[in-house]
Amino acid sequence: MMDKELALQTGNSNDGRPAHPGFREAFWYWLKLGFISFGGPAGQIAIMHQDLVEKRRWISERRFLHALNFCMLLPGPEAQQLAIYLGWLLHRTWGGIVAGVLFVLPSLFILAALTWVYLAFGDMTLVQGIFAGIKPAVVAIVLFAAWRIGSRALKNHLMWLLAGAAFIAIFFFRVPFPLIVVGAALLGALGGKWLPGYFQPGGGHGATDKHFGSAVIDDDTPPLAHTRHSYRHLFKLLGSALALWALVILLLPAGTLTDMAVFFSKAALVTFGGAYAVLPYVYQGGVESYGWLTGPQMVDGLALGESTPGPLIMVVAFVGFVGGWTFELFGSDHLFLAGLVAASVATFFTFLPSFVFILASGPLVESTHGDLKFTAPLSAITAAVVGVILNLALFFGWHVLWPQASAEQPFVGGFEWFSGLLALAAFIALWRFNISILKVLAVSALLGLGFTTLVL
Repeated sequence: MMDKELALQTGNSNDGRPAHPGFREAFWYWLKLGFISFGGPAGQIAIMHQDLVEKRRWISERRFLHALNFCMLLPGPEAQQLAIYLGWLLHRTWGGIVAGVLFVLPSLFILAALTWVYLAFGDMTLVQGIFAGIKPAVVAIVLFAAWRIGSRALKNHLMWLLAGAAFIAIFFFRVPFPLIVVGAALLGALGGKWLPGYFQPGGGHGATDKHFGSAVIDDDTPPLAHTRHSYRHLFKLLGSALALWALVILLLPAGTLTDMAVFFSKAALVTFGGAYAVLPYVYQGGVESYGWLTGPQMVDGLALGESTPGPLIMVVAFVGFVGGWTFELFGSDHLFLAGLVAASVATFFTFLPSFVFILASGPLVESTHGDLKFTAPLSAITAAVVGVILNLALFFGWHVLWPQASAEQPFVGGFEWFSGLLALAAFIALWRFNISILKVLAVSALLGLGFTTLVL
């Protein structure tokens, strides 16, 4: 019934617009995304854009970027929040919840399994072989994301200047990402007032907006009933989230698990600037304050987090698993159960605020679609994000191609020629031949495993 109502509102007519996806179809897509969302936020956003804007046409280009720009302003993993937003837009509150949960659930179980192998056997040869292929592909995916978003967002010389300034600020001067976002938003607000032509969606000199055909939720789609602001809905949502947060804490046994619940709730609220901005906070708490794991273990967890699907902040699941295992929460005979429960607690309290942020503010964001006072700052943020993603691609590339390097000796240890060739081949496959990200990752993983087997 819900799908039929939404289909009528979005107008499935004879204008080439695809049929509104059913809840079941969307469910299977979000589940698939949870297993293939490699490449950090840039790669994950690129996957969603390729699937939902270009191929399936569930949402238009401008509506997608409008939602993405808003998610950039929030604390928490922006790619997962974008999935929640799009799921909510398509299938109401439950659609957002399902999209957000399935975005992280596969990663939780994959990380739990790999962490168990890591702790129980210490034999990561198979995993290392697969990651040897995935890591160069991730570099290519992030670089490809910078190119794709840049080709759409950098519509004029002013946007190019914003992207360049953002890259210089973060690469050379280590300006924190939140400050870059705030600065870009302020410039966009002023530019929307003084130079509106440069900040109009699709406007400005040299604009080259791509159009992939009519979308289910298009630029001109009337506001859907569930996207209209309602104080009753807002208070109900906030009350339910707060009650759920308190109930889970009350049900947890006092001690390590409640410490994790409180700590990761705090961490979720300070994740402005992405996972790398909050990792020092997680390191300080997990290693120094609570002793859930050691420093070298934290580095290993980051490597696993970078090479598995899901947001990079999923490294909190690794921290939780190791903490539960180390403290033997359920006795020495149930170490895996202790690790899995602790990893689940860390994940739940880290991601709960993301659902609240999106589901509570979504109606406000939808009401600003097409309003230059709101879209101009977001357009400027998108331009700045291109520079930030390029910096991220260089960061990943440096660590993959010179794995022994350090800030003091940036090119020590020799160049990894296999990783370099594989990254180049993966980028060409994505850019020139438009091969799907999933296929590129699968082939890269097999090549990495084969190469590692031959070398060892």
